[in-house]
Amino acid sequence: MTIIKTFSEISTHELYKILRLRSEVFVVEQDCVYQDMDNKDQKAIHLLYKQEEEIIGYTRIFKSGDYYENPSIGRVVILKSERGKDLGKKIMIESIKYIKENLEAKKIELSAQKYLDKFYRDLGFYVSGEEYLEDGIPHQRMFFDLV
Repeated sequence: MTIIKTFSEISTHELYKILRLRSEVFVVEQDCVYQDMDNKDQKAIHLLYKQEEEIIGYTRIFKSGDYYENPSIGRVVILKSERGKDLGKKIMIESIKYIKENLEAKKIELSAQKYLDKFYRDLGFYVSGEEYLEDGIPHQRMFFDLV
C-alpha cells in the first residue's frame, strides 16, 4: 500500500522505520558512512510503501527549488528481502505520478547512483552531464521530461 505524507504527518514510529530502512541500505549494506539526516526531510513529501505495518519501500519528493531547480526524487530504497518484485519501479512510478499531478513542472531531476543507470533509463530518465562522486559512490544527474 502506497502512502504519501508530509514530514509533519509522519508518526514517530513511521519516522523510525524510514530512518532504519535508509540506514540499513545506504549506510550498512552499501558500506557508506554519510549523514543521512540532512535537514531536508522536513521539506520533503514522503512516499511510503507499506506491507502490513512494515515500510518496505520509500522515496522522498521535493518541490522545485527545495533541492534542485526542478522537482526531484531521492532516497529511493527497497528493503533487501523485497527486491526483485518490481517494487522499486512501482514506487518510482507513484513518485512521478505525484509530481505530475501535484507540482507544476516540466522535468524531474535526480542524482542517481551510476549502477542503477538501466533501472532509471527503463523508467524514461536520461543522463545529463558527467559522472561524479557523491559520498564516495559514482552518481550521475538524470532527468525525466513530464511534457
